[in-house]
Order: sequence, then structure tokens, then C-alpha cells
Amino acid sequence: MSQPTPHLLAVDDDPEVTDLICAYLGKQGFRVSAAHSAEQMNAQLERDPVDLVLLDLGLPDADGLALTRRLREHWHGAVIIVSGRGDTVDRTIGLELGADDYLAKPFDLRELLARVRSVLRRAQPTTNPARQAIHFGDWIADLGAREVRHRNGELVSLTSGEFDLLSVFLRHPQRVLSRDQIMDLTRHRDAGPFDRAIDMQVGRLRRKLEIDPAQPQLFKAVRGAGYMLAIDAKPGA
Repeated sequence: MSQPTPHLLAVDDDPEVTDLICAYLGKQGFRVSAAHSAEQMNAQLERDPVDLVLLDLGLPDADGLALTRRLREHWHGAVIIVSGRGDTVDRTIGLELGADDYLAKPFDLRELLARVRSVLRRAQPTTNPARQAIHFGDWIADLGAREVRHRNGELVSLTSGEFDLLSVFLRHPQRVLSRDQIMDLTRHRDAGPFDRAIDMQVGRLRRKLEIDPAQPQLFKAVRGAGYMLAIDAKPGA
């Protein structure tokens, strides 16, 4: 069976920008809708399933970073921030709040396409998920379904970026990984200005998976070297 066409939602207060995105990505085989405010975006998400939101931060009726946070808390699709606010601080905050990627304006349409394909690829379950369960501590990660559950059955919600980071640790348990290695394994590019975002994502994993995030036992920092999953990770059913 063929896979359903991914549905993208371009959210920008400038109709010329959304028209450009819709036209270009539409020709690349995506179904693309447009919204020009947070209100329109919310209405679209309620009436039609969306796989990925391309979100501008400068909307007329909402703060874009606060909107990113709300999307991560109440919606489980992917988010790429596409904004003219391209400095390192905004990039880092956007990724910390749960965006899967961040692209500054003006952008090259081919790069936008590559980012969209990369994020969607990471968010898709792989084939045969039943054989990819990994046990670590009190948790079970299903790499195919991209889910993490406590041994008591409780499901924890991770963003796409958080799950990518967790997957890297699970595939390299008890091994110190530098920020450059982590970035290469998760986003396939040098860390650069995103290295601070890795620190923040590790912090989010600690808050969600550690018994005491202030005294981490799973995700430990190694001074001057990077991070490591400090316990073993074992495949299992």
C-alpha cells in the first residue's frame, strides 16, 4: 500500500510567503494548507489532520514561541519554525520549546524541502516496530512506534527531537558522546549554534524520565566531553 500524502500547514501572516510555500511544496508531492494567524491555525488543526506545521513566529494574534510551547503540549505533529528572527537566542529557545527544526528567513526553497523531508522521515515509524523495543531502567522505548512507556504502562510524551536524542543514547549506551557526535547522529550536521539546544533537550529528557532530574542517574554529563546514557540498554519484546 502507498503511504498517504503528508499534509503540511504553512502558518505565516504574509500571504505571499504562504503562497510561495504552498506552490513549491505542492509541486513536490505534499498537500499544503495555509493559515495567517494562530486562530486560523487552530481551526485548521481541529478540522483536518496535519503532519507538520511550518510556523512563523511573528503572528498578529499570538507570540510564536508561546504558540510553539502550546503545540508541543497539546498536539503531536512535527513543527518547523520558519522565521525572520534568526539569531542564536531565538533558534535555541525555539528548539528548547520543542520545535523539531528552525529555518531562518530568507530561506532557500530547496533547503526548506530538505528540512521538511528530514523531519517527516524522523517522525515516521520504521518497519517492523515490534522488534525494536529497548529496555533501560524503568522504561521501555519502542523505536518503531516512537513511544516510551514506564514499566507500569504509563506513556510519556516526547517530541520528535527528544525521541531522536533518546534513540542515539539507546543505541550507544554507557558511551560518552560529544555534542558534535550527537548533532551528527540526530540532525546530520555540525553542532554550531545548536550545541546549547542539545543541553536543553538533555534537560527535558531528565525532567521527563529521571526520578530526580537534579540528581540524574540516566543521562549524565561528562565535563568537557559530552553526555552519556549511564545504564545499559537491552533489546526485548
